[in-house]
Amino acid sequence: MSTPNLSVSVLTLAILHAFAAPALAANDTAEVQADTQSMAEVVVTASKAPAAKRASVGGFSDAPLLQTPASVTVISQKDMQDLQIRNLSDAVKLDTSINDAYNAVGYAEQFSIRGFKLDNNSSYRKDGVAIPGDTQIPLENKERIEVLKGLAGLQAGVAAPGGVIDFIVKRPTAAPLRTVTVETRERGTLYGAVDLGGRLEDTRFGYRVNVAAERLRSYIKGADGNRKFISGAFDWQISPQALLQIDADYQDKAQATAPGFQLLNNTTLPTGISADAMLNRQPWTRPVETVTSNIGLRFQYAFSDDWHATLSANQHSFKRDDYTAFPYGCSGQELYPGFCGNGDFDVYDYRSLGETKKPLSAQAMIQGKFATGALRHEFTAGVSTFRRKDRAGLYVYDWVGVSNIYQPQIVGTSPGVTGPVRLVRKDTENSVFVQDIVSLAQNWKLHGGLRHINVDGYQYVLKAATEIRAKHDFLLPNVSLVYTPLDNVSLYAAYSQGMEHGGTADRKAMNANEELTPSRSKQIEFGVKMDVTPDFMVAASLFQIRKGLEFQNAAGYFVREGQAQHRGLEFSAQGKPTRDLNLGVSFTALNSQQSNTGEASLDGKRVPNVPAFKAAVHADYAVQQVAGLSVNGSWEYAGKKAFEYNNTTFVPSYHVFNLGAAYATRIAGKTAVLRAAVNNVADKFYWRDVTPESDGYLYPGASRTFKLSAQFDF
Repeated sequence: MSTPNLSVSVLTLAILHAFAAPALAANDTAEVQADTQSMAEVVVTASKAPAAKRASVGGFSDAPLLQTPASVTVISQKDMQDLQIRNLSDAVKLDTSINDAYNAVGYAEQFSIRGFKLDNNSSYRKDGVAIPGDTQIPLENKERIEVLKGLAGLQAGVAAPGGVIDFIVKRPTAAPLRTVTVETRERGTLYGAVDLGGRLEDTRFGYRVNVAAERLRSYIKGADGNRKFISGAFDWQISPQALLQIDADYQDKAQATAPGFQLLNNTTLPTGISADAMLNRQPWTRPVETVTSNIGLRFQYAFSDDWHATLSANQHSFKRDDYTAFPYGCSGQELYPGFCGNGDFDVYDYRSLGETKKPLSAQAMIQGKFATGALRHEFTAGVSTFRRKDRAGLYVYDWVGVSNIYQPQIVGTSPGVTGPVRLVRKDTENSVFVQDIVSLAQNWKLHGGLRHINVDGYQYVLKAATEIRAKHDFLLPNVSLVYTPLDNVSLYAAYSQGMEHGGTADRKAMNANEELTPSRSKQIEFGVKMDVTPDFMVAASLFQIRKGLEFQNAAGYFVREGQAQHRGLEFSAQGKPTRDLNLGVSFTALNSQQSNTGEASLDGKRVPNVPAFKAAVHADYAVQQVAGLSVNGSWEYAGKKAFEYNNTTFVPSYHVFNLGAAYATRIAGKTAVLRAAVNNVADKFYWRDVTPESDGYLYPGASRTFKLSAQFDF
């Protein structure tokens, strides 16, 4: 491919521009500063605070976390820089309510929240509107990541009951910004990124440009690839009342995916294997090739100090060619699923070419404040639409031989060819929503909201060559009460309902590729939040979520039967408890239970792939004796997890320790931050992801990894 050379050239030009830009920008600095106050509404910069204090994912506008009646996590750009986070898989380790869920290296990053798997088509957002999560979502152009844990029926409409993850795009800065980051990891990963921002000579216009290139060398030997990314965000202050924002991004990623392991004899966890073992390693193995892009628009107009309107839209494009030497079963012992007792496994040549998705999301809303007698109102009303078109063709999934997890064998490839690409999914989702936040008294606020959703869906089931058409309507209420006994303390109680698309049957199910009908979920939640200091917040929440349970039954059909009930306790503490210490603490205790499934082996059992208890602590300490030096460390713990729905097999609990340091200095008169880290210091082997999907796969966690990076500001 010629694109790597192109990406390196683009990155090189951007770096050269960053070096040259300070001299060009110096003349404009005074003028930019003079206009800063009048343009404050268009200035979006990375937070310098140790803990993010505001978020928009919990409602329809940016609001203090203390006053938000929901459990929300914010991962700031500073967090991502300090911890050298390059993907969402690393970012979500800071929140123990989030777990991997069929998250194979080199493929789409997939997660669960509060024990419920997120929907790749509706649980991920970009500035509040839906985007698919079918590949690694780039972080270079993201100001922060906001996570709403729990039902999001009012806020997002169709979404899995676990919650939503919203990526907030970087916007133009008031002052010139020129940042270059380079990084290397021990396996040979090389990374470079440039972040440029500022305003033009006519300061009504601003820009933010991000460019990145990455040579990927995973901890799994052979799961290699490359990634190229470029984005731009621009704004125009048309008038003091009107702001237009436009953004676009493009990513091209190619990486060999790393499949998981199955149980030996379908009863025993594999032993004697290394975390870097690659089962998708044949002479004909090819990387999964994914190209994605976004074009976003946002227009804001202020009618007065109290009333304003917002129009936002995003067009997403996704294309994937999927290749895998896929391990499944043991024909020698007639095990399906399960590897042979000696480590043998069947290899299938899997190819699915030309998969595309082109969803369009749009939302319009009006917001304002008014009073009715002694009651003060914060009112929101709006409409939204989501139009989805998916195309795919018949895939190849052919048996081609036998390999072994201890002694890999070379096998041939299949002569099969993929089928022509055609429309397989078309959905139109239209919503109307309204919310009113009423100040009942000085210390009491009542949040009430309602969303009506109309879904008109079409699906073509490839294997069965049948069409399914369906229409559904849902009315989703959301109500909560917030009590603020002190300025820095709030308590809340909330009830909400959500709607999610039905799950899709695996290709090995009797009803392969068929999607179940949408379903409703219900949640009650109680929480307390406290700003211990202006820079340090603690929060706790107690919740219960109920929804229909989806699984592949004993007859081989993917069904929704019975109920999944998840009850949990979450605790978090984030910020600076002292001048020199930055602390992040998160733990989650979850009781999950299946009931009324119609199968005695499932009733009363835990939901798989989610620990009953999970904890994480991260601390960063500024060493006052050495100017610019800070040291950090983190601890991650997860309790044992069930592998199957019938809880026959459990993987053991694990502890992981990480260490790092950063040194801020000046090099050639420019600000620089040098960072080093060692992840999994003890080189602990553990099973990080034990998904029951596709008949069940186990994925080891990363072995000990060293990384070095340098950040330069010009």
